[in-house]
Amino acid sequence: MGCCHSKNDNKKQIENIPKGAQEIPEVIIDDPNDKNYITAEINIEEEDIKKDIRLINSFDEVMRSYGLKPEDKEETNEKEIKNCEIRINNEKINFNYEHKFAKSGKYKIKYLFNNNLHNTKYMFYGCNLLETINFLNLETENIIDMSGMFQGCSSLKKIDLTNFKTEKVKNMSGLFLECSSLTNIDLSNFKTQNVTNMSLMFKKCKSLTNLDLTSFNVEKVINMEDMFYGLESLTEIKFHNFNTQNVSNMGLMFYECISLKGINLSSFKTHNVTNMSYMFYGCESLINLDLSNFYTNNLTNMSYIFYGCKSLKYLNLKNFNVHTIKNTDNMSHMFDECKSLKKDKITCNDQTIMYFFYKKNVFHN
Repeated sequence: MGCCHSKNDNKKQIENIPKGAQEIPEVIIDDPNDKNYITAEINIEEEDIKKDIRLINSFDEVMRSYGLKPEDKEETNEKEIKNCEIRINNEKINFNYEHKFAKSGKYKIKYLFNNNLHNTKYMFYGCNLLETINFLNLETENIIDMSGMFQGCSSLKKIDLTNFKTEKVKNMSGLFLECSSLTNIDLSNFKTQNVTNMSLMFKKCKSLTNLDLTSFNVEKVINMEDMFYGLESLTEIKFHNFNTQNVSNMGLMFYECISLKGINLSSFKTHNVTNMSYMFYGCESLINLDLSNFYTNNLTNMSYIFYGCKSLKYLNLKNFNVHTIKNTDNMSHMFDECKSLKKDKITCNDQTIMYFFYKKNVFHN
């Protein structure tokens, strides 16, 4: 509905809605005078009517949902009430983290902020009915923490982050955790040179089919545990100059990426990694895995690393060295259920690893 339409046009549109119709009429919400805001859409079904529906969150609010009591509860609430205005279909509501909708249908939500945000941690945590979120008009250059920002947004199908400035962000842990309806995310503008934590970043985004992370600078990242855990629809992931020189934890990194047939990890640097347990667990479609650039001088755990890679036929572990692994339990079940792997298709110079290969008798010649 264009901005040139009159109030009478709006009235006529509302009057023409059939009796009992469930759709809410579209309302103009793009006031040209508005600045520093987020827009979103939410779909309310019959069973959601008059329930408390989560619209927005704060770190303290999330802590309270876990039964914790932040010391600054009242102060935080007061600051948020003063800083954030929420409009639903262009009507301002009293600030609250939850809202009861009287009718089913699609609603447009606008979040306006008086001051620039520094922290969006858990901002939309548990907002499981939001379907789209747009950040094109939000000032984001001062944000330092985005952890858990969209955690549990299970209905989210579209998100626009093309203008989101991430140069100062240090924490992206759990950023898209359990966004199970997202099929793609454009992160080409993300500047990640200061991020230190990317653990759980895309965990359980089970509808994502591809990821392009070629713009990512990960030189300061320390933790990548569970980063791509459970991306069961992922068929392609692109890395470029993905320098993981400071990463210490890669445990469960690609856990059960069951549709991934190939992956290029040639830019990875693993000198400081201590944990690779479950790293490729259940990647049942992987055929060829070249880890010849992986140096493992500090590795202490690689248990279950390739467990269940039942299609794996070629494996290069040329520079693997496991002398730092003192507990043999931390090498257990490495190649269980690798039913297609043959001994003449694996490159490995470490005799300890080869001992475990033969001990498990996983090769089928």
